[in-house]
Amino acid sequence: MFNLNHVTFEHPQWFWLFLLLPVLMLWYFWKRNQQTPEVKISSLKGFKVNQGILPKLRPLLFVLRLLALALLITAMARPRTVDVSTKTNSTQGIDIMIAIDVSASMLAQDLKPNRIEALKKVASEFVKERPNDRIGVVEYAGESYTKTPITSDKRIVLEALQSIEFSNLLEGGTAIGMGLATSVNRLKDSKAKSKVIILLTDGVNNSGFIDPKIATELAMEYDIKTYTIGIGTNGMALGPIAMDRNGRIKYGSVKVEIDEELMKEIAQKTGGKYFRATDNDKLEAIYDEINKLETTEVEEFKYYNYDEKYRPLLLLAGVLLLIEFVLKRTIFRSFV
Repeated sequence: MFNLNHVTFEHPQWFWLFLLLPVLMLWYFWKRNQQTPEVKISSLKGFKVNQGILPKLRPLLFVLRLLALALLITAMARPRTVDVSTKTNSTQGIDIMIAIDVSASMLAQDLKPNRIEALKKVASEFVKERPNDRIGVVEYAGESYTKTPITSDKRIVLEALQSIEFSNLLEGGTAIGMGLATSVNRLKDSKAKSKVIILLTDGVNNSGFIDPKIATELAMEYDIKTYTIGIGTNGMALGPIAMDRNGRIKYGSVKVEIDEELMKEIAQKTGGKYFRATDNDKLEAIYDEINKLETTEVEEFKYYNYDEKYRPLLLLAGVLLLIEFVLKRTIFRSFV
């Protein structure tokens, strides 16, 4: 009739009535000798004894009655199946711009396999864990541009992150102010309740026509929180120093210089936080912490569709009682 693995009971307390069934069975066996009329005679000599099958089947009537009672008890317990559908609604969405330094120094190999590849992996995992937020990507070196505007389509964001690579098409240098300003420009008209920039660099501001402090003031004006990340080991790192005649990058030991004072100032003024990622594990831990700091409230709606199963039980119980009634008034009429 239905799969019991998916059945629930609205009123399971009715199952206590099953305790009556053994009592009724004991009562039946105690009274059964009184249910058949007796005729006392001194001797059976001269009578032909013919033991038929009907007297042996007489308890069938009581069995039918018990089965009907069991079905009625089960029906009163209200068996039903439930189909649950869930709908989630973000009640406090967050718009996030990820601003990534793509200057040549991001090819340094103090993070494995290099800074850019390590960042792409960690940032991609961060995006996957933000299903209810809109995210965009900005690239900057000596200038900046929007890789993808804020969008709720995570596939587009992930593809944008994976396609990031060093390109000599961008002007050389590190324009932190330009990267921050471009991110602010993409978020300033956002209607989200919370607006966040994650700004990452491995150097100092040495290019661009927008001062980082001016860009910071813009972020403050539009109430945009900025988390800043300095990426690179302490001391020296194996980084690009030149290109050979075939256009291949030559590596050598270079000093890691990050303007931490500037990054701390940007974070502090905008209500964010500054982090330093000296290896892959620390970079991953930083994005995990930002993920925990910027939580999105999600409202969940559940819709329940109940399918009542007690009606077939009532119908079957009625059929059994009808069969019992008909048998009692016909076949077993002479014996009951």
